[in-house]
Amino acid sequence: MAETEDIFLRAKHRTFSGLSEDIEHEWTGPFYFIQAADPQLGLMKAWREGDCDGGGDEWAEEVELTKRAVEAMNRLRPRPRFMVLCGDLVHAMPGTPFRDDQERDLKMVLKGTDPSIPLVFVSGNHDLGNTPTPTTVEQYCSAWGDDYFSFWVGGVLFLVLNSQLYFDSSACPQLREAQETWLDKLLSKVSSSSQPKHIVVFQHIPLYVKKPDEDDDYFNLQREVRQKLMERFNKAGVKAVFSGHYHRNAGGRHGGLDMVVSSAIGCQLGQDDHGVRVAVVTADRVVHRYHSLERLRTEGMDEDLRKLL
Repeated sequence: MAETEDIFLRAKHRTFSGLSEDIEHEWTGPFYFIQAADPQLGLMKAWREGDCDGGGDEWAEEVELTKRAVEAMNRLRPRPRFMVLCGDLVHAMPGTPFRDDQERDLKMVLKGTDPSIPLVFVSGNHDLGNTPTPTTVEQYCSAWGDDYFSFWVGGVLFLVLNSQLYFDSSACPQLREAQETWLDKLLSKVSSSSQPKHIVVFQHIPLYVKKPDEDDDYFNLQREVRQKLMERFNKAGVKAVFSGHYHRNAGGRHGGLDMVVSSAIGCQLGQDDHGVRVAVVTADRVVHRYHSLERLRTEGMDEDLRKLL
């Protein structure tokens, strides 16, 4: 395990230690990043067998798909500034069989990422448990880095949130309060000082899947919670929220806030291909498109996106 740890130190702590904060506060021109979600090692067989409450006793398919994602990303020129994995890194819940082995195998695959591409990790419900506890959050942080933090890249402020604390914090209310306090202070500081070129949020559970007033569901945040978050994000000038969890591509736009729901590297619950999203950040917008792993490997990013760089 020690051999795999270096690449996971980049997103430890409340700031992104893989990049120089002073330099990265300044806008230096367009760049792009890769957003992926739900490698979720172990789900594909469990889903086929109708036993998703189990941890999944086989995950070779997901390992291979994640390997393809890493290889496709490594081939891109210019290289992305970073890759973010928006949760459900593995399928086995905390404290269940296969958990340690799934995490070990995922880390081994991710170790193949080119060293010039920092990795950012976002916690999902399978990473923390549907009802997280202080213990499961601490276990996640020990394995993957902080469950919420901020970092700057090229004049853009990125926020990583623990969406499970918004979905069900009944077993750890103090952790939700801590994240809320941190977020309020951060957004207040941004609004009272010079504005970043953009603010972008990463979380696992979408605010909504298709429209802001949709009914509460397993795949979205509760309506009252999502409305409050959307109000805070809009007030702070957040440009986009990127998420996973749905295992299908979805999302929408409301009040200038782009809700981006990306399908999975791993198990697909709809008609999408296994893939990742390429997001180009320009001076005035964030342009993004989902690419299948095969298409990204053989053709690279779409030419119209490349021309924005």
